[in-house]
Amino acid sequence: MNDMIISWNTTRVCNQFCKHCYRAAGAEPDPNELSTDEGKSLISEIAKAGFKILVLSGGEPLLRADIYDLISHGRDEKLRVVLGTNGTLITPEVAQRLKEAGCARVGISLDDIDPAAHDEWRQMPGAWARSVEAMGQCREAGLAFQIHTTVTERNESVITEMTDLAVELGAAGHHIFFLVPTGRGVGVESESLKAAAYERLLNRLLEKQREIEIELKPTCAPQFMRIAKRKSIPMRYTKGCLAGTSYCVIIPNGDVQPCPYLQLKVGNVRETPFSQIWADNPIFRKLREAEVGGRCAGCDCADICGGCRARAFYYSDGDYMAEEPWCLYRPSQRCGEDASPRQVQPVE
Repeated sequence: MNDMIISWNTTRVCNQFCKHCYRAAGAEPDPNELSTDEGKSLISEIAKAGFKILVLSGGEPLLRADIYDLISHGRDEKLRVVLGTNGTLITPEVAQRLKEAGCARVGISLDDIDPAAHDEWRQMPGAWARSVEAMGQCREAGLAFQIHTTVTERNESVITEMTDLAVELGAAGHHIFFLVPTGRGVGVESESLKAAAYERLLNRLLEKQREIEIELKPTCAPQFMRIAKRKSIPMRYTKGCLAGTSYCVIIPNGDVQPCPYLQLKVGNVRETPFSQIWADNPIFRKLREAEVGGRCAGCDCADICGGCRARAFYYSDGDYMAEEPWCLYRPSQRCGEDASPRQVQPVE
């Protein structure tokens, strides 16, 4: 079973203005952002609900003055605390403070091997160099880090080169996020990978996994589980889409959503204790029942894939249980058996 993992977008404030940002983060704070005391209470509720991994992200979480206190509280609650950051604010002193506070790993965003392309995408001159420098500072502090890359048509061709760079820089993993159009990401929807490119890249990534020791993790691309099974590549996950089953997110004002890209409010931690929302919310229950629609309903891989519920929501005008729109798989035998190219047919 997957370890339960949760993300808390601790702030909407950010020093970058990325074109794909699902939280539409920037200079303006959320006026209803959870306070330090509310955040600590939330972290305790997260532990009570049975979660094991807590991702503190944003916006840019290092712009919260209390971030080290929040990390320490998570550690005290026996959570594995991970920071999701763009890395540009990490200095040797920050890396050491994160380590001492109890941060287990840092996820640093890097979206291209070309510094100019990365800087343009994130609308911040010098961002690439500062993020790569931060990785070295984490390494020097003995703080594990992984690289996060959002994939679009712009950088699809260099993704495995990004993996090589991750290995070279000493990263513990390379997580590839397939764009789901939410927040400012709606403005670059036309650049998201569609079905055929989506399938090809997943195959490339899983073949790359055979060559390297660090973990390659596609996110918002649950079909990777089907392909990994067919290729007999062991994975530490049991299902592709975790939204509402072993994962959810809390946004800066305390609203709870099944995932950052499925922007559907299921409750607010100021109104209802988080552990109660997680246990009892009807949307979460429906996601756990996994009665998906369309082609996903009859798919022999539904139990290990599930289809991206956020992408289904966006492309079906709000039906989060609809079929995954960018999946080419047409089953003709049991999921995981050797598949010939004829099994993957174009979408009608």
